[in-house]
Amino acid sequence: MLEGEVHTRLKELIEEKADEHGLEILELAIRPDHVHLFITGDPTLAPNKIMQQVKGYSSRRLRDEFDFGLPSLWTRSYFVSSAGDVSSEVIEEYIDAQAGE
Repeated sequence: MLEGEVHTRLKELIEEKADEHGLEILELAIRPDHVHLFITGDPTLAPNKIMQQVKGYSSRRLRDEFDFGLPSLWTRSYFVSSAGDVSSEVIEEYIDAQAGE
């Protein structure tokens, strides 16, 4: 579902929300059925709040702009982790690999 014009528009929407919250997108990979997003920003922003904002905003806008015939676009689930001991290069390589780049 996240292909073609929807893929392009979703990328724009995620970038808009990141800009709004002062987040830097380090890597973004949009697959047909899921998204990998590697961001950095203010550590006082709770990861669950960031995800609520990104998913809620993009879902509303995409459903308004495209006819999916679905009551919602995203599931409630997501995975969040801090980079910790893993370098940003390793995470970026992983996301690139998931995107087939």
